[in-house]
Amino acid sequence: MQLIASLTSPFARKIRVILLEKNLPHELVVDVPNEPETRVPEYNPLGKVPALVVDDGDVFFDSPVIAAYLETLDAAPALLPADPLARVHVRQFEALSDGVLDSAVLVLNESRRPPVQQSLSWTERHWGKVERGIGELERLSVGRRWLYGDSMTLADIAVACMYAWIDFRFPHYAIGPKHPSLARWAQPILARPSFTQTELPLG
Repeated sequence: MQLIASLTSPFARKIRVILLEKNLPHELVVDVPNEPETRVPEYNPLGKVPALVVDDGDVFFDSPVIAAYLETLDAAPALLPADPLARVHVRQFEALSDGVLDSAVLVLNESRRPPVQQSLSWTERHWGKVERGIGELERLSVGRRWLYGDSMTLADIAVACMYAWIDFRFPHYAIGPKHPSLARWAQPILARPSFTQTELPLG
């Protein structure tokens, strides 16, 4: 398998962590969608990473889709519960963390526009989604070792990738001090080899 990814994408990191946790052989192809020479649209018409090229030539894109595909390979550990309702609960954690990231990316991109073109109301609206989402995860993480069930699931991986990216891109937000339960939960997750091997690059 080939994973097309940028090293700073939290969505791509989610898939990189899953591949490492499941010990699935793959080739990492680094490609930054915003670069002029990018080939990402050849794999995903939306021009976004990650994209996964599997051995039979099929291509899957969008991290929830790729995560679902990887579960079909029956490689341990299983990151989605067998019970259908439990699986929905886990996917909701993923949807919440991905939604926080979607809004945070919009805020980051807005901050990179010339100051006269930036919209304060736009930024406040989307940052409000970020804060509400993280606040809900703070509530849900109280006293938890794993976010859902008694073992690591896709919920833990998705939320930890979001947590680390917010801390990486918005250090002034101080996500850990503001959300101590979430920070305590995240610490052992982020110390796992699958996360230390995929740490976001400086700069």
